Amino acid sequence: MALIKSNVGTSLELVASGKVRELYAIDSKSLLFVATDRISAYDVIMENGIPEKGVLLTLMTAHWFQYLQQQIPGLKTHFVSLSLPSSLPRDVAEQLKGRSMVVRKLKVFPLEAIVRGYITGSAWSSYKKTGEVNGKKMPEGLQESQEFPEPIYTPSTKAELGAHDENITTEQAEKVVGEKYAKQIEQLSLQVYKTARDYAREKGIIIADTKFEFGLDEETDEVVLIDEVLTPDSSRFWPKATYKVGQSQPSFDKQGLRDWLTENGLKGKDGVAMPDDVIEATRSKYLEAFKILTGKSLQESMQNLN
Repeated sequence: MALIKSNVGTSLELVASGKVRELYAIDSKSLLFVATDRISAYDVIMENGIPEKGVLLTLMTAHWFQYLQQQIPGLKTHFVSLSLPSSLPRDVAEQLKGRSMVVRKLKVFPLEAIVRGYITGSAWSSYKKTGEVNGKKMPEGLQESQEFPEPIYTPSTKAELGAHDENITTEQAEKVVGEKYAKQIEQLSLQVYKTARDYAREKGIIIADTKFEFGLDEETDEVVLIDEVLTPDSSRFWPKATYKVGQSQPSFDKQGLRDWLTENGLKGKDGVAMPDDVIEATRSKYLEAFKILTGKSLQESMQNLN
């Protein structure tokens, strides 16, 4: 059964609800970051969800935070713990186990920090029309799904719920968050992507592109990696074994859902419920990616939680 909406009753105050997540205030400095089983495509939330997806996103994110902080000296994240506040009633704690993390409360930068290692999706569409990606001229003769000589940073606006993110140039990003922070966000995004790309490639997965979000620790003036990271929801994962330049690739993410919506004339439409076969196909792709990248099944990872 998919959890579409978390319910903590009067235990904690709901401070925000997004496409997938709900955030609750624990105290003045920390939040409970809850991932539901909701799924969105083309910026629209489906009526039904993917069972256990929220658990999978949370535990994969925790895995990445741990790995990235080992590999990148000085990297700060908002992650505190997978342990739930002791004040939660037992039934609420059971509902939220594995799909929640305690995080630091930070000022969120209104930017989606997107890094592309391979040309696909909207970048490929733009390149075919103009030879550019996010206003930057790309090398001539690139083929679909080809790896860029170096990963590129292509920020977008972070739209309000129900609105669409818009691709912007790095110069426009500087106007949104200020030059100092824009440069730090770009540098960190590329560094995190490259670190994760190399790890995933060894495991058999190509991270074609991914999206990061950052916050500001106003006490220390540090840029901090926040939200979920390097999951099938926020990234495009391809199997390395079948990768071939010049065509679209099979993927471990929600591309199957996007394809189904497009084929059935439902792209961008509200009130859409996924059929069981789309739910199961998406779920199995997510579970497969989880096991490849973490080395454990979702069930094994859940058993390791307190």
